[in-house]
Amino acid sequence: MGQLTILLIKEIYYPFLAAVGVPANLVTIVILSRGNCGLSKCITVYMVAMATADLLVMIINVIVYYIFSYHFSLSFLSHTPVCRFILYMTVVTLDLSVWFTVSFTFDRFVVLCFQKFKTKYCTEGTAAAVTTTFSVLMFLKGIPVLFAYEPQQIINKVQWGCRSSVAFFSTPPGIAYVWFHSAWVVWLPFTLIAVFNSLTIRRILIANKARKGLQGQMSGNQSDPEMENRRNSIILLFTISGSFVLLWLTNAVSLVTTRLTNTTYYRGDRTNPGYLATETGAMLKYLSSCPNTCVYAATQRKFRKELKNVLRCLSFSFQ
Repeated sequence: MGQLTILLIKEIYYPFLAAVGVPANLVTIVILSRGNCGLSKCITVYMVAMATADLLVMIINVIVYYIFSYHFSLSFLSHTPVCRFILYMTVVTLDLSVWFTVSFTFDRFVVLCFQKFKTKYCTEGTAAAVTTTFSVLMFLKGIPVLFAYEPQQIINKVQWGCRSSVAFFSTPPGIAYVWFHSAWVVWLPFTLIAVFNSLTIRRILIANKARKGLQGQMSGNQSDPEMENRRNSIILLFTISGSFVLLWLTNAVSLVTTRLTNTTYYRGDRTNPGYLATETGAMLKYLSSCPNTCVYAATQRKFRKELKNVLRCLSFSFQ
């Protein structure tokens, strides 16, 4: 029963996720790239990078891996070399999505907490350098994945499918890589985002308290646009941090407990509890590639205006 349920959920969930996630991220990239949202060039670079990474997650991880590879089990995508490369790219794209979000969080932390340093760090050039550096690091960090899987079966001397290599994951380097990957893609980002956001929120609350006292002495109970903007920033930070932690938590726990050796990631044993936990965590973590950039951008009034213009143009083009 559990096997049929998880298969049915996946059959519906991943096509729906792709149908929503791909256009959402694509539209976000187009709107932000036009530069009409009133955002600084630094912020735009990070947000475009996040949207691009999330779009790649939707295309490679969801469409290619979970839809095409699953439904066309004897296609070109199921050749072991191609399968290995797809698995490698799924790791890289997720790393990029996570660490671009961390980079953007740190950038906002610097802006709000280090007024002197922000003029040097929070620039378009620095943002481009940071995203480029992380991109190179993620591609290098994922290289061991290419050696972590072996053919699932050999038909007429042709290697098909991928399954976890016991020879890799049972060795000390393989075990170390599993724990490193878990820490790198989940626990370290969890910690950094929590620390940066906590310090940022503390700084905002202190600044708001001082500003409120000053405003009270000068102009009574008049509304303060600056305090309203800071309040919105706190809400935004809590929303992004909370969604990231909640959507990644199941995956983080299952990744550590299964250690990637008791679950076959490609054509796996669908009755294995470790497989069920892994698939549930995967569905939740891929969901995080839909709302993150949209949540950041949708809080901007000008972005909403640009979105309406894009949707209006699309509606006219289909008439």
